[in-house]
Amino acid sequence: MSRLNVLLALLLSLTCVAVLGGESADLPSGPLQAKVKAACLGCHDSGIIVQQRLGKPAWTKEVDKMTKWGAVVDPGDRDAFIEYLSANFPGDKEPYVAPRTVGGKKRYGRSDSANSRVFRKW
Repeated sequence: MSRLNVLLALLLSLTCVAVLGGESADLPSGPLQAKVKAACLGCHDSGIIVQQRLGKPAWTKEVDKMTKWGAVVDPGDRDAFIEYLSANFPGDKEPYVAPRTVGGKKRYGRSDSANSRVFRKW
């Protein structure tokens, strides 16, 4: 097998792992769950959705923006998408709390200052 074939096989396997393991949280059940997954999870994982807290007008703008960027949403489902998202992730819902790393792994990140070289523990 040539090096190119090995490299392509490795790239494909890493892509599959990223796609299959990419969902960080599941979307709430409901009649639109499968359609929302199909439209949204092709570009990002569900964690980006479940952490949102938006009112109906903001969800409307978000759905319209994503369809302009290529999300496939049937025009007949647009309003149902907005209802599903605004009902499950409304602006007045408690803030999203991300799950912590298992196993006590330390996480490091930049300080709040964009120009700072100081790192801090999270």
